[in-house]
Amino acid sequence: MARFNFVVYSNPVEGREGEYNDWYSNRHLGDLLAIPGVLAARRYKLAPTQVSGTPPQPYQYLAIYEIEADNVQAFLDVMMQRVAGGAIPVTTAMSADVFPVFWEAL
Repeated sequence: MARFNFVVYSNPVEGREGEYNDWYSNRHLGDLLAIPGVLAARRYKLAPTQVSGTPPQPYQYLAIYEIEADNVQAFLDVMMQRVAGGAIPVTTAMSADVFPVFWEAL
């Protein structure tokens, strides 16, 4: 099986950061960890100190999911079926400009 990282950059809706963090840490991570092949999940918040000259970052939060699957599409199909079926609810406290990408281990 191949190994992937599913990397998700996101922001909370203005004024709803507490609700966003509660949903993400206490609900969403567990929902994704329940998908077969998801080995680990971790969240990060952009640090206030960055390398000099680094342009402003558009995303304040990052989540990284370690996945083992036959292929990315198989994982994505299961995840989207669970979202559509309500097993993985999505909060309105997360901004709609989410940036999810997959990275394949070499």
